[in-house]
Formats: sequence, structure tokens, C-alpha cells
Amino acid sequence: MHLELNLTRSTIQTLDLHSNFLQGQFPLFLRNLSSLQVLDLSFNQLNSSIPFMNNVQDTWICGLKRLDLSYNSMGGRFTGPSTNVSECAQFSLETLNLNDNMLLGEVPSSLGRLKALRELNLGGNELTGNIPEVVGTLTSLRELRLDDNHLTGSIPISIRNLLRLQKLDLSVNLLNGTITFLPGELSNLEILSVRNHHFRSIQDSGLWRLCQLKHLDLSFNFIEGELTGPSTNGSECVQFDLETLDLHYNKFGGKIPTSLGRLTSLRKLNLGWNELTGTIPESLGNLTSLRELYLPWNKLTGSIPTSIGNLLLLQELHLSWNLLNGTIPFSLGQLSNIEFVYLYYNWLSALPLSLGNLSELRHLDISNNHLQGPLPTIGRLSKLEYLDISNNSLSGIVTEAHFTNTSMLEFFDATSNYRLRFKISPNWKPPFQISSLRLGSCKIESEFPEWIRAQTCLEYLDLSNTSISGPLPDWLGDWLVELPLSFLALSNNFLNGPLTNLVSSHSPNCSIVLDILLLKNNLFNGSIPDLLCNMMSYIMVLDLSRNMLSGTLPKCFGLLPNLQVLILSSNQLSGVIPSSLGNLGSSLQWLSLNNNSFQGELPKTLANCTSLALLDLGENRFSGSVPKWIGENMKELVVLRLHKNSFTGPIPVELCERSTLQIMDLGENKLTGTIPRCFKNLSGMITGGHISISFSRSYELSLTQVMQGVVLEYTTTLSYVVNMDLSCNKLVGEIPKELVLLTGLLGLNLSKNQLTGHIPERIGDMKSLMSLDLSINHLSGMIPQSLSALTFLSHLNLSHNNLSGRIPTGSQLQTLIDPSIYAGNNELCGSPLPIKCSHDDVSEIGRSSEEDEADDGDENIWIYGATGGFTTGFMGIVAILVLKNRWRLAFFNLVGYCISKKL
Repeated sequence: MHLELNLTRSTIQTLDLHSNFLQGQFPLFLRNLSSLQVLDLSFNQLNSSIPFMNNVQDTWICGLKRLDLSYNSMGGRFTGPSTNVSECAQFSLETLNLNDNMLLGEVPSSLGRLKALRELNLGGNELTGNIPEVVGTLTSLRELRLDDNHLTGSIPISIRNLLRLQKLDLSVNLLNGTITFLPGELSNLEILSVRNHHFRSIQDSGLWRLCQLKHLDLSFNFIEGELTGPSTNGSECVQFDLETLDLHYNKFGGKIPTSLGRLTSLRKLNLGWNELTGTIPESLGNLTSLRELYLPWNKLTGSIPTSIGNLLLLQELHLSWNLLNGTIPFSLGQLSNIEFVYLYYNWLSALPLSLGNLSELRHLDISNNHLQGPLPTIGRLSKLEYLDISNNSLSGIVTEAHFTNTSMLEFFDATSNYRLRFKISPNWKPPFQISSLRLGSCKIESEFPEWIRAQTCLEYLDLSNTSISGPLPDWLGDWLVELPLSFLALSNNFLNGPLTNLVSSHSPNCSIVLDILLLKNNLFNGSIPDLLCNMMSYIMVLDLSRNMLSGTLPKCFGLLPNLQVLILSSNQLSGVIPSSLGNLGSSLQWLSLNNNSFQGELPKTLANCTSLALLDLGENRFSGSVPKWIGENMKELVVLRLHKNSFTGPIPVELCERSTLQIMDLGENKLTGTIPRCFKNLSGMITGGHISISFSRSYELSLTQVMQGVVLEYTTTLSYVVNMDLSCNKLVGEIPKELVLLTGLLGLNLSKNQLTGHIPERIGDMKSLMSLDLSINHLSGMIPQSLSALTFLSHLNLSHNNLSGRIPTGSQLQTLIDPSIYAGNNELCGSPLPIKCSHDDVSEIGRSSEEDEADDGDENIWIYGATGGFTTGFMGIVAILVLKNRWRLAFFNLVGYCISKKL
């Protein structure tokens, strides 16, 4: 609405037109209102620049006391009152509110002419530059807001002169330097917000003398140093009025000061996301007015203080991501007003029975601790909406009695409590309608739970690894049609029979909204029903691996427009890959069909799947040549696994175009020709770390690889695996010296081929190698001395070649003392083989005792060399693990997870 009024009365003192949808230019008729004192045009849609303050004709502004133009779209450069306006000997303006517009430029120094200002609000604009020192001359200011702009520099010293200032908000800018509080300054300040800046330090000698301060927010900065509190002798203030202390997301260290217990008016204390250490002081129990206590993401140790039970008004308690241990105190049950309790990711060991007394509790997250013993009844928690007890060691039996009055429950996660048993009557009618039910890796030990059928709001259901057995219930298909279920995980159970019960008997063509369906590692048999495709038009991840499914791959899979992950490995499927699979195009990212009986050549239409990151077709009967289009079209490919098929012909040089490749496994085929020299272009085997699983934190991809001489299954650590396996083929020629450029390789297996020539002299440059297998070839010459530089090498096999000369010594090689590593090389000599090298051979006839002692000395030297090699190698590993976080994670994850999963 445009304002077109003929207002000529000079006696109007107040004009309030806020929230009237006014549009367009600033109304110029206001010049006629010479008596105007209050003008409110806030919450409109005015979009002009501010035309007054620099115009000699706008003398009406001289008598204005309150001007509110906030929440408009006024833009342009903000200039402030002109220094040339002589008509106003002085301004009467007490309130200037230009909040939430689009004003540009710097804060003008001419604002210093507005000596009567009590409130200045320039927040929510696009102002840049420094805060001018002249702001400190506005000594009548009670409120100064410059928040949410792009101001830089430091806080001007002159602000200390604003002795009447009660509210100062400089938050969400780009200020830096030091925040300084000196005694005697800003003594009337009640609200101070300096959050979201780049401040790195604080001089707080005067902070605890601001006795009237009620709200202090220094969050989201980079402030370092020890956190301090008021003195314990009361020398600063007899009483503090502080109600909010928010210092989260900084770098404060040291212990939580016990003197914070003097801030008895506090309603909110947030010290989260810092680097605080030590224990939570008992003195925090003195903060009896506290409603919110946040201490997450620190390094706090010890137990939760029993004094926490004194905080009877507390509504939110957040102590997660610390190192707290011991039992959760029984006194926690005294917090009759508590609504949110978050204690996840600590080392807590036991739950108190008093948890059942928290009648107002809505959210309880105690996941990822070391909690033991039974789960206390939550039947009296009638307002409970969210309960997460996952990743603990809880035990005992959970029955329907635990959930008697939980009618508000929407989320329940008990995942990975391996000794927790759910014994619930199939006739039970739950009092709740839950949206997320996660019982993975607990024990149900029955058929598919009948009581779940009563749930009509389920969006997420995880019953994986719960020992449920038997066929899928005949009501499942109809139930799925009626639900908003997007995630269903039934993997790692003993479910059997056909998959036909997944299809609705009444509405076989009705679609379900499932995004992720995981049925891995069960006993399902029969064919994959075509009707399954009709129902799953929204499916993104489908994992039916490790079952006993047979028949052919349905052509209708190519009609699932959202399918990103298709895992059908380790079944009894046969036939050819249907060409329709290529219709998935760029949506398909993971395709795993390994360990089946598929045959024939790969369809050319797969070349359309240009976003494939993983292609695993190993352990099948595929034939023909390795297609060139894998290298030409699949520009995102990270894992190529064609292991144990019947592919023939040379390795296509087009694979060299896939610089993203991190795992290439072409082992156990019938490939011929030479190893392409252009493999040096596989930069993913230099850097590694490309594999990421972004579909769901509850979905974990696995991949088998021959590493360190055994078949290993990688899951969590898959992103760290960098491997090349060309073993068991008919490859000829030399090992290209360019391969040594692939310095990120953890495993290289070229065994069981017909390779000739020498081992590349600079193989020691492949510093990441943990496993090297060149056995059963026709390699000749000496073993390069650089091999001893491979600090991480733990598996080596050079057997059955034509290698000659002395086996290198030193460093890591001295730890590999199994003679079979070098067996079948008749001209090799030296330890650990029993064959001495020629210049060490001494005739047994007339051998002196001195020579015997010399031989003993040689053996001792070898032992010392082995010890030294191990020490050097081990210290090299330690140094790298200490200095390189990525390698530390890689190494310990590989050892911790991979070795434990030998197949």
C-alpha cells in the first residue's frame, strides 16, 4: 500500500503507522509536520534510502525524539546527519531504530551529533568497517545495538565512557582482539552480548564488578585461557544479578571455578564446547535458580556431583561428550521439573532407580556410555517422548511393564545392548504410537514381533541382529503400505522363506515410502518378486545380500528412479545382468553383485551409470573383456572389484582415466598382456580416503579384500583401504617402475602371473605399503635394498621367483623372519634363509674355533639388526601416528576392525 495523505497540520506530535504494509519511497509529506516527536513506520515494506539527515530542508527532524524505521527494506549508504545542517543547533532524538534493513557503508561518525540518544539500534544491516570512536561521546546511551552486520576491528576504547549504558549488543560481526573489562567501567550494564566474533582473549579484571549484569553472552568466539569466576571473599559484589552466563564454543581451559556457585541468580549456565578439565564442582549445587545447565563437549572427569539434586528448578541438563564416570547419582531423581537430560558419550556405569521419579521428563539420552545392569522402569514417565539408551552394556529383561504409561513416547533407541532381552507378549497393545523404534543388536529371540503391528506412525524400524526367526508375517505387506516407514532394517537374523510377504496382498501395486530396506544375512530363499519393484518406487538403498535367493535379477530394478545402492552379493542368483539396469543412469552409486552365479558379458548399458562409486562383480562367471567404458564413463568410480571371474584380454588402458580409483581388484581372471604404465595416473592410490557412506549412519557397507595374505572384510575402515590386486592372471612383462609412484597403496598383489624382469629399484618409495605379494612369477635379479624402508610392511611374499643375491637387511625387513617369504628362489642367500651367502661360506675342514665364534658373532649381529629394525620401524610408526591424525585413525581402525574379521 502506498501512503498518499495530505497531512498539513503542524500540531501532530505522534504518528504510528507500523505494520500497515506500506511500500515504496519514504513519505516526503512528513516535512510538513514540524511538531512531530514520535514517528513509527516499522514492519512495513519501504524500500528507499533514508532521504533526511543530510538534507537542509528536513528541519522537522530537529525536534523528533523517537524514530523507528525497523523491519523495512530501506537500503543505500547510511550517512547519518550531515555536519553541514545548520538549522539544527542540536538534535532531540532519543531513540533511533533502523534495525533489520539493508543499510550499507560504515557507521557514520556524524552520529556523534545525536547527543540526546538513549537508544541506538543499527542491528541487522550490511554495515562494514570499524565501530567509530565517536560512539563513546553519546554519553546518554542506555542501549546500543550494532549486531548482525559485517563490522571489523576491535571494540573502541571510548565505549567505556558510556556510564549509563544498560544494553550492549555487538553480536554476529567480525570483531577481533581482546575483550576488556576494567574496574569501574560500564557499571550500569545489564545485558552484554558479544557472541559470534573472532575474539581470542579476555581481560576480565572488571567483569565480576558488573554487579547489575543480568545477561552475558561471549559464545562462538576463540577465547583462550583459564576460565575465572568471582572471588570467594565477596570483594567485588555483595550479590550478583547475573541470570544468563553463556560462554559456549570457545577455547576456555582449566577447571570450572568453584566460585561460580556464588552466582545464585543464574537461570542459564552454558560452558559447553570448550576445553575445560577436572571435575564438576559441588558448588554448582548452590545455583538453585538454575533452569538450564550445559557443559557438553569438554574434558570433564570424575562423577556427576550429588549436589546436582539441589537444582530443583532445573529443566535442561546437558553433560554429554565428556569423560564422566561412576554411577548417575540417585539425587538426580529429585529434579521434579527436569524435562531434558543428555548424558551421552561419557563413561557412566550405572543407572539409579530414581530415574522413574522424573515425572516431567521428555527427553533422556544416556547412549554411548558403559551402563550396566537392568533398565529401570520408565512406566511412570508419562511425558517421555525421546529415550536413547543405545551403545551400552545393559542387561536383563525388558517387558511391557517398562512402558505402562508412556503414551507420549515417539523415539526409542536401545541399539547395541547385546545382553538386553525383550520379552513382550505378542498380544500387547502399546500405549504409544512411536515414530522411531531401534532395537538392533538387542535380543528378541522370537518370530517377527506381533505387537509392532499396532504402530501406525512408524518412520524408522531397526530389528537387525535381534535373533528373530521364521518367515515374514503375512500381514507385513499390507502394514507397510499404510505406514510412513522410510527405514526398515531386519539384517543379521534367522528370517527365512520367500520375500513375497513384503508385497501387499490387497494392494500389490500400491507404493510404500521406504527409502532404505536392509535384509542382509538372513535365510531368505526363492526368487526376488517383480511386484517388489512396483511397491518400492522411492527406494534408495536395497541390501538383500547373504541370503539364499535364486533366479535371475529382475528387469524391473531398472525402473526404480531413486535407487542409489543395490547390494545383492552372496546369494544364488544367476543369468545375465539385464540391460535395463543401465536405465538407473546417474542415480546408481553402489552396485554389488559379488559371490553369485551371474554369467555372460557386462551389458553396455551399464556405461550409463556414470555416478557409480563402487562396482563389485567379483566371484561370478562373467566373461569377455574388461569393458573400456568402465574407465571412460564412470567418472566417480572409487572401487572396482572384478575378482574371480573369467575376464580375458588385456587390462584396458582406459582404466587409467579413473584417477578416483582407490581399490582395483582384477585378481583371479584370465587377463593377459602387460600391466599398463599409465597406472601412475591413479591419483586416488596416492591420496586415498575417497570412500564415504552418506546414505545413512545406520547403513554400513562392507567389502572383502585379500590383504596381508588373508581375506579380510572391511566395514568401518573401508575409506582408508587403498589396494591393487592383479593376482592369478596371465600378465607378462616387467613390473612398471611407474607403480612406485602410487605411494598411498596399502596393498599390492601381483602374485601368480608370468611377470619377468627386476623388482623396481625404488619400491621403497611406497611408504604406505603394509602388504606386498609378488610370489609365483619369473622375477629375477636382486631384491632392492630400498625394500627395507617400508616401515609399515607386515606381510611380504617374494617366493617362487628367480631372485638372487643377498636378502636385504635392516629396519622392517628384520621383523619378517619367516623363511617361506623367500622360498623357491634358489639363488637367494642370507637370513632368514639357512643358505649362507658365498663370501660367508667357509670350508668345514679345518674350521677353527675362532671362525665358529665369528659365525656366532654374525648371528648375533643379525639378531641385533632385527631388533634394531623392529625398533626403527616401530618408532617410525609411532612418529607418524602421533604427527598425522589421519594415519593414526587409519592404522588403529585397520588393526582393530579388519584383523578381527578374517573370513
